Amino acid sequence: MTPLKADANTKGHEAVGVRSAIALLRRCAAPEFRHLWVGTLWLVVAAALESLGPLLGKHLIDHYLLPRNLDWLGMGSLVGGVVVAGVLASFVRYFQLTRFAGVAMRSVQRLRHQVYGHVLALPMAFFDKAITGQLVSRVTNDTEQVKNLYVQVLFVMLDSSIVVLGAVVAMAWLDWRLLMIVLVLFPAVVVIVWFYQRASGPAVARAREKRSEINAQMAESISGMAVLQASNAEGRFGARFAGTNNQHYGARIDELRANAWLLRPMLDLLNVLLLIALLYSFGQRELQGIEVGILYAFVSYVGRVVDPLIQITLQFGQLQQAVVAASRVNTLLQEPRPAVVNTGLRMAAGQVAIRDLRFGYNPEQPVLQDINLDFAAGGFYGVVGHTGSGKSSLLSLLLRFYVAQSGSIRIDDQALASFDDVGFRTDVGLVPQDPFLLAASVRENICMGRTLTDAEVETAARAAHCHGFVMQLEDGYNTPLGEGGARLSVGQKQLIAIARALASQPRILFLDEATAHIDSETEQVVQKALNELRGKVTIIAIAHRLSTIRDADSIVVLNHGRVSEQGPHNQLMEVDGGIYRRLYELQQLGD
Repeated sequence: MTPLKADANTKGHEAVGVRSAIALLRRCAAPEFRHLWVGTLWLVVAAALESLGPLLGKHLIDHYLLPRNLDWLGMGSLVGGVVVAGVLASFVRYFQLTRFAGVAMRSVQRLRHQVYGHVLALPMAFFDKAITGQLVSRVTNDTEQVKNLYVQVLFVMLDSSIVVLGAVVAMAWLDWRLLMIVLVLFPAVVVIVWFYQRASGPAVARAREKRSEINAQMAESISGMAVLQASNAEGRFGARFAGTNNQHYGARIDELRANAWLLRPMLDLLNVLLLIALLYSFGQRELQGIEVGILYAFVSYVGRVVDPLIQITLQFGQLQQAVVAASRVNTLLQEPRPAVVNTGLRMAAGQVAIRDLRFGYNPEQPVLQDINLDFAAGGFYGVVGHTGSGKSSLLSLLLRFYVAQSGSIRIDDQALASFDDVGFRTDVGLVPQDPFLLAASVRENICMGRTLTDAEVETAARAAHCHGFVMQLEDGYNTPLGEGGARLSVGQKQLIAIARALASQPRILFLDEATAHIDSETEQVVQKALNELRGKVTIIAIAHRLSTIRDADSIVVLNHGRVSEQGPHNQLMEVDGGIYRRLYELQQLGD
């Protein structure tokens, strides 16, 4: 592709991005259209009231001051009319500002809710590549910037445009020839704004990009602070952050330079030149006394035209940032979500059958091949293997995080994909390797937003064998656990995670190396809980510590994405040179 074609394609993509961003903003504000129309009509009223001032001033000059007609009642009425019109216009504008601010806040509230809901529904494959800090920036910073766009466009630019229109109509009524001089201002402003966009657009986009990188680096550093400090990497990470921060600073400086050169100074210069042109035009005519009032009115209206135009152009920086932010938010919203399954189909027993399964994150590089397995309802099954053998990938397929390229997974003789979304998540429980806990109470961590009674919460906690230590906390189930469950040990966190998984009374319970980071005593508690669940729940446990699944009904050994061995512990230990036996003996030596 030639550079010229590449540049044309880039501009085309930018234009499409702007159009899609504007379409997004229009959708978010659609429920507020009635408020927008009413507010716009009132702004027209405010502009009309403001336009009365110079007209009343002209009448005062032409009919009272120049002829020295000191009719104090008439003069007072005109001055009073100017004051009343200005006060009314100010009050109308204030109330419309609050109206438009409400429109902006509600629109952004809907947008933020939509973005957050969309992110929650994205497939796990998206999060394999996503950067947490940048996602947070989309939901917070970018949507907040969109709010500024609503405020600037809906009030400042709209109000200023109406004021300019009112002044132009008044000037046309007074003297169309002088209006032609004033109208020269508009193409000049368009040229200035065009140059400003060309100069500042790349800087605005670069500044937004670097701000997201700053957020991402901050989130990454804070989450890995222990490793960062232990490896003495503070200086290196600080230098990397300083580089990104300097790039953000440079982009902002480029944007400010464009503002300083092309906005206020240029428009002030145009204002001065316009006044000179008006005065020169008046100097070339035979003036009658009555035309002095027209000169006063035009000079007043020029100020009322130039100031709003300055306000409009000063908003273009915010406008560009907001459009870029809206475009980034819209790009996130275009990420495809899995189709919603609303069949109402639920699990009956929890029997799992896998046939000829083949899967790869890159289809040309399969991670799992020719997998054929049967898990009876209510049974306890273990899945083991070396790192990279495909254990976690198999679990992700069973959880519907990914879809296999070929083969089938059936539960209770029904295709995995046919189960109702809400019902499937209710009938399946997951205990991850690293327990995720909210900065909330024990009860909230077990409920996880579900409506559960106290009895149901306690039943789940007893089944996970964590009721005892929970009741020893100062407020029992209402005790705040701190960020990430900071007040609990690793083993206690894992027991809370098991209670959460059991609270929905699942048909299938998945454990993803749930005992990898806990002590032997807590592991025995977990084993006891799993043994008590036998016959009630189908348990499929991926295990690194083989002692956890020693008593399983059957153990599946994966090797390079294939089923290498399968059977109970005693049977697998009899296989000379078997993978399971070698793994078990190595762990026993380590212990």
